[in-house]
Amino acid sequence: MNPTDKSTAFPSPIVLQKPSGARATVSPYGAHVLSWRPAGDEERLFLSERAEYRFGTPIRGGVPVIFPQFAGEGTLPKKHGFARTALWKMVEQTPTRAQLHLTDAQASHELWPFRYLAEITVTLDDTSLRVELAVSNHDERAFAFTAALHTYIRVANADNAVVHGLRGLRYRDTAHNGVEADERPEALRIEDEIDRIYFNVPTEPAIALREPSRRTRISGEGFCDVVVWNPGADKAAQFADLDPEGWRRFVCVESAVIGKTVKLAPKQRWSGAQILHSD
Repeated sequence: MNPTDKSTAFPSPIVLQKPSGARATVSPYGAHVLSWRPAGDEERLFLSERAEYRFGTPIRGGVPVIFPQFAGEGTLPKKHGFARTALWKMVEQTPTRAQLHLTDAQASHELWPFRYLAEITVTLDDTSLRVELAVSNHDERAFAFTAALHTYIRVANADNAVVHGLRGLRYRDTAHNGVEADERPEALRIEDEIDRIYFNVPTEPAIALREPSRRTRISGEGFCDVVVWNPGADKAAQFADLDPEGWRRFVCVESAVIGKTVKLAPKQRWSGAQILHSD
């Protein structure tokens, strides 16, 4: 299917489900995880009530795939690259696992003219969700990229949510002119707009997003950085695809590779994964 063809219908989501009741949905558009509900639990991902489902527009919420460029960390004029607005091909589906592929034949870009294979693999378990991004270089030249899984974690109220596990890490504060500092408090509170890139984040212990009544743990493999983002009231008001007060109902905790770009020689492959655990 050609996503630029207006006659192409927007694809229906893929449903993953376990006998325990755990459930997730994935859209081929952007290889985008739209929903995750652990067994016996409530929805754990935020999806805007005003999210748009049309070609060329990213979906607000869930787990957008950022590739081959995070924000302005590169030469592409399109923020966050093109993977999140591309139509991926389903190559494998079981009741609890889905794998989707994207190649240069599906989403080439005149400013990123490389042959590649990007893979998203979503694996559902009773109380966890694993999302893996892999990139292979099928070109005769080396290329470099930055990437992220831009996960919107649903919270009851961002004012009452805190992030643990970042103390002592160096971060870049994008919301405040890119100043760099070391994280000092034990718990990071979401008090206003926050947009921080934390570098060289250890694999263990997992980061925890805590609320008074529940906790979501976020662990990573292959990704060396973590982004914490919430637009706050003023910036959120500029987003047409975000419902009023919607910013209060999520905190983005993103597994990313930003500080050190991934450089792949011909035939090389890189992979990184984010695992969400419900507590």
